[in-house]
Amino acid sequence: MPKIKLPRNSPSIDMTPMVDLAFLLVTFFMLTTKFRPEEPVKVVIPFSVTTTKIPDNVMTLSIDSAGRVFFDMDGKDTRPQVLNAVMSKYKQPITTLDQSRFAVMGTFGVPVTQVRAYIEADDAQRKIMSSTSAGIPMDTLKNDELLDWVSAGVQYGIADWNEKKVANPNAKPPKYAIKADGRAKYTIVKKVIDICQKAGIQHFDLITSLKAMPKS
Repeated sequence: MPKIKLPRNSPSIDMTPMVDLAFLLVTFFMLTTKFRPEEPVKVVIPFSVTTTKIPDNVMTLSIDSAGRVFFDMDGKDTRPQVLNAVMSKYKQPITTLDQSRFAVMGTFGVPVTQVRAYIEADDAQRKIMSSTSAGIPMDTLKNDELLDWVSAGVQYGIADWNEKKVANPNAKPPKYAIKADGRAKYTIVKKVIDICQKAGIQHFDLITSLKAMPKS
């Protein structure tokens, strides 16, 4: 007696949910991705064989070949507080919009009197200001602006870390780094290191470029 053959139907897969999910992910990354601002100064860092990566939540002091010093630090919530502290000390006016812009701004290196104009400038104007600036003043007769920026960064960075530890005991403390051009004078680098120590920084990283190890 012949067997009854059941009709075979190819399974139908609805790809609509998967396509929707893919577009949602693309939209999410487009809206939340933050591109790092272009560095206003070119620093040719020396070589080393270290493999330690630059940590998150770091304050960076960049020194170019001419000895100019630039300041940067992570933390959208911390940066406005640092800005307010320094600008208030020098009695420089600042607006809420300036604070919001500074929170997502990258490296800068201008005197305090030019900070507000730098924040409110567009990218092209900032490049011009950075190229003509002498960097953040340090060891002047009246004030040491670099020390003020670093001290404020340390103070509010640690305060932010202490707040985060309440919810997350494993929160990592702020880190500090110096990114010096290989052609920068040693006396300038030493002066920046001394300022870091005055601000209470006892440990910092020197940012270098990875050099290939020789083959055995």
